[in-house]
Amino acid sequence: TPGSVNVPSGVANETEGALPRTIRLDQNFPNPFNPSTSISYSLPQSQLVRLSVIDMLGREVAQLVNRVQTAGQNHVTFEANDLPSGIYMYRLEAGAFSVTKKMILFK
Repeated sequence: TPGSVNVPSGVANETEGALPRTIRLDQNFPNPFNPSTSISYSLPQSQLVRLSVIDMLGREVAQLVNRVQTAGQNHVTFEANDLPSGIYMYRLEAGAFSVTKKMILFK
């Protein structure tokens, strides 16, 4: 069915040493990917985080995170087994902060 995606098995949080000063969304790795990729982001403080995947038509095809996350480095694995090859965007929203990056699914 359209929009069906294997949701990540979990989100890991690793807090090592000093906390980041700003929110940061890293480029997914690997990119291009098939069928899974890892997305990392950093938070300076605990806050509500929403991480979603959007197709090129602006439709949300997966919601990876929608909960309060602790400060530090966070990782999520995106499994795109049910999506066609193409360019997708992933968007991190935390408080008033929002950033979007591009990733390529190549099957």
